[in-house]
Amino acid sequence: MSTRTTPTVRQRRLGAELRKMRLAAGATTEYAAGLLGIDRTRVSNMESGIRPISPERVRTLACNYACADEEYVESLVAMAAPGERGWWERDRGTLAAGLLDIAELEWHAARISTTQTVHVPGLFQTEDYARAVFAAVLPPPTRLEVELRVAHRMERQRVLDRSEPPEYVAYVHEAALRMRFGGSDVMRLQLERLCAASDRDGVDIRILPVEAGVFPGAGHALLYAYGAVPQLDTVQLDSAHGPEFTHAEAQLAKYRAHLDWMDDASLSTSASRDFIRTIARSL
Repeated sequence: MSTRTTPTVRQRRLGAELRKMRLAAGATTEYAAGLLGIDRTRVSNMESGIRPISPERVRTLACNYACADEEYVESLVAMAAPGERGWWERDRGTLAAGLLDIAELEWHAARISTTQTVHVPGLFQTEDYARAVFAAVLPPPTRLEVELRVAHRMERQRVLDRSEPPEYVAYVHEAALRMRFGGSDVMRLQLERLCAASDRDGVDIRILPVEAGVFPGAGHALLYAYGAVPQLDTVQLDSAHGPEFTHAEAQLAKYRAHLDWMDDASLSTSASRDFIRTIARSL
């Protein structure tokens, strides 16, 4: 198998899990190389996501590392299995790799939770709203750059139109409902779209009103993608220089607690829907 110059977050994650499994077994890269009949450098490249690994080799390593968690192992095997090229790969070379990694993360998630403090969740944005959001950055992007990002965001929304879409829960702060990206008319249509989305099966949109006061994670948006097994959960955070991804257990525990707090403090689903409609009528 050929090497990759820019492995995706998912590919790097598979390699990281194989390395974690090896270290837990107290095995060396030389030992792993001997099992697979390859050079130790190739093992290191597999563990960094630079070189692909076959499902059969994943099973060989898991067996010899004495990993008894069959569900976890099979989830890694599924990650290694060759599949159809993701739609997001069409944008490689024209959009930042981090944006493609978010699309891939959502596509493979079993369940998705998000917290948003300034923006409406991306999977429910209208084109005009998304266009206003992408235009409001420095340095100013070109019109082509904005349109490429808008098209990509609209394509991301396909994940909820699949025959078996992931469950989706969004905790949205009231401030995001009142930020008028694109003006009042654009925002009114955006809020109507958000209300319609909240009626979909498997979608739960919860509003955190300003009266709730201070709340954890106020400085950033959060995407928590649940993997096939808990060990494969991933958190994505927004930052000024692009998306950041983490899967360290301490971080996952912190953000699960964050989501639990939001769940307790947010309005109910029906009350949230009424709240959104009230703000939309005021525009």
